[in-house]
Amino acid sequence: MGCGSRTDHYFKGKILNMISSKTSFIALIGNPVSHSLSPIMQNAAFKYLGLDLIYIAIPCKDEDLELVLNSLKKINCKGLNITIPHKEKVFNLCSEISPIASKLKAINTLKLNSEKEWSATNTDLEGFIYPLKNLNLTKKKSIVLGSGGAAKSVIQGLINLNLSKISVITRNKSSLDELIKNFENQIDLQSFLSNDNQAQNLIEEADLIVNTTPVGMKTAKNEMNLLPYGDSFWRSLNSKTIVYDLIYNPAPTHLLKFSADKGCMTIDGLQMLVAQGLKSLSFWTNGLEVPFHIMNDALKNHL
Repeated sequence: MGCGSRTDHYFKGKILNMISSKTSFIALIGNPVSHSLSPIMQNAAFKYLGLDLIYIAIPCKDEDLELVLNSLKKINCKGLNITIPHKEKVFNLCSEISPIASKLKAINTLKLNSEKEWSATNTDLEGFIYPLKNLNLTKKKSIVLGSGGAAKSVIQGLINLNLSKISVITRNKSSLDELIKNFENQIDLQSFLSNDNQAQNLIEEADLIVNTTPVGMKTAKNEMNLLPYGDSFWRSLNSKTIVYDLIYNPAPTHLLKFSADKGCMTIDGLQMLVAQGLKSLSFWTNGLEVPFHIMNDALKNHL
């Protein structure tokens, strides 16, 4: 019996950061959310800052999104992260939207304003840029693989970093056309379908290649040992190219192992995940900051 009470005390103190009747919460809303690492890193940050806050993940179906967001306004919820498939659907439920979220047509962070309405932003862009800031990519050539929602943040980030040439390679013609239209006033994107022979020349000349496709992700068990667009697509990769994979689980991905073996500098998605989480935390708390390593170490210890 005594052992059980010690265990109970351990769970209250160590795992739940002493939740009380005054504790507020921040939640991740999406479907699915069971794989998310956000609770691990955000709860480590809240503990470090001494905040009476916890972070939880709430699975939410499309048809329940409005009901869930309206309900959360009325209880002790201080903010939200929004993930797939709701990043575009939440626009209609927010009263304030930041310019970057409007530009990217995607929202990933919400907080309640003084009127108890949702104020929205997007921290993915700053998360993506974080590991690239000190690499001096001005006037360099880049390739973005994939043309889905993540590609928008990546392309905007590359524009902000002043890369001279951004090429997008994808299998999906319709999403590619939409992507080009989205950035037509900012940059002339080069675009190719993945079976285009010109892709080989691009790969050989690229200073930076960013994978935004899900190929290699741990959840897709059969795909973990695949390279995006197949092995032959990568035969021209050379050692001077930086390869950045937005996937963080498994670490490293098959693409990053392959690239490292070729002598390339590699970056995984964990730094982006942590950096966007830091920006979300700052948004919820009106400017509080936590050292990068607090969140990063929590994730590395978990993984």
